[in-house]
Amino acid sequence: MQVQKNKVVAIDYKLTDSKGAMIDSSESHGPLTYIQGIGNLIPGLEKELEGKKAGDNIKVKIDAKDGYGERNDSLCQTVPRAQFESTEALEIGMQFEVETEQGELVVSVTKIDGDNVTVDGNHPLAGVELHFDVTIKSIRDASAEEIAHGHVHGEGGHHH
Repeated sequence: MQVQKNKVVAIDYKLTDSKGAMIDSSESHGPLTYIQGIGNLIPGLEKELEGKKAGDNIKVKIDAKDGYGERNDSLCQTVPRAQFESTEALEIGMQFEVETEQGELVVSVTKIDGDNVTVDGNHPLAGVELHFDVTIKSIRDASAEEIAHGHVHGEGGHHH
């Protein structure tokens, strides 16, 4: 069986940046299980996995545009500290959901300067070249329910 649309795929992976620094790995939490072809993975990795078989190992470089996108400086802005509900507990790295004209956006606090707070709506890996070392552990057909819900159920997935 090959990796293709609507197949449930389990992968072990290591993700590093262009300098070899570890960003993430499935080592501590077991294989990542997802449904191919419905946007569960970044586009570049999903494209590279298409057509592969269980047991295959690939090492690929994913450009930022095919990963989490290029950095967009317009997603960074400085706002008054008073706009936050709990102003005394604000810390760099905290994340908040904000409503924008384009819908909900998660922003991270990147700087606190007195009464001014700088937030960044870019994904933390935006603009980063990603290096994946992936081994395909298993492939199976997704159930109609999994496809309808947009995620894997049972082991390695969501439990209802």
